[in-house]
Amino acid sequence: MIVFDVSSLVGAAIRRDGVPELALRRALRVDQIAVSEAVIAELLDVFARPRLQRFLDPELRDEVLSELHASGLFFVPSERVTDCRDPKDNKYLELAFAAAAATIVSSDDDLLVLHPWRGVRILKPAAYLAETAG
Repeated sequence: MIVFDVSSLVGAAIRRDGVPELALRRALRVDQIAVSEAVIAELLDVFARPRLQRFLDPELRDEVLSELHASGLFFVPSERVTDCRDPKDNKYLELAFAAAAATIVSSDDDLLVLHPWRGVRILKPAAYLAETAG
């Protein structure tokens, strides 16, 4: 089980064959992606931001959302976590805990600094790709 944070999911919607998009595709092939209502809500909010529109590939954005809805396993975290220095990022830790995820893929320093967190690896998309190559 794996969790992607919104920074990595947005990166996947910016450039086809970019590192975040390749990491997401790999995870869809070799793992199961855990999602929650809070993560989807944040993703939709970020995708709707006017200043991001010129960077997003509309086709990739739709593919990311479609894949998450089709292949993501939804969890409702029941344990509150307050370990992240950015309280908004605790939702990823809560999801990882609820899903018993082995990995969080993130481009966010507030999460990356916690690696490893309660036995969960927190990796940049490139590090995830390197570890799962082969």
